[in-house]
Amino acid sequence: MELSEPGRSWAMRSLIVCASRSHGNTRLVADRMAEVLDAEVVTPESVGPEIVRDYDLIGFGSGVYYMMADARLRKLIRQLPAADHHIAAFTFFTSGAREIPLLGYHRPLRDKLEGKGFEVIGSFSCRGFDTVGPFGFIGGINRGRPNVHDLDRAAAFAARVRKRAAGSPAAS
Repeated sequence: MELSEPGRSWAMRSLIVCASRSHGNTRLVADRMAEVLDAEVVTPESVGPEIVRDYDLIGFGSGVYYMMADARLRKLIRQLPAADHHIAAFTFFTSGAREIPLLGYHRPLRDKLEGKGFEVIGSFSCRGFDTVGPFGFIGGINRGRPNVHDLDRAAAFAARVRKRAAGSPAAS
């Protein structure tokens, strides 16, 4: 995304780090967001913690496994250095079950990112096809999710995040 002021140009550099394993649910969401953000989608193990130096907006996404984000994503976030420039971030999740408001899947990641100096500007979640544990015996739950509606919501969320990030201190 190119931002312009008289005599000045700034291109927002965006990246999405996505941990998606069981059915590719989270990767579908990441790919749709990446289209809107003109971002590359990478896995947590394919990048090092120093990657943050190269981006202005980073999305961190995961499927939810037993009420937590993927261990690979949590490990990468723990290893991230403190931000040395303004970096906007967002989180996103797919899960078989509804997010429990008091526990919030996004909260632990948000807190760690904010503790490292990131400005967390939003979180997105939607249902995903789930065959873990007892759900496997019945053929899974949320078959067909994320669906077109979920992916359209993800794209709309990405557009809002892009707009918020463009209005952040990194853009001025």
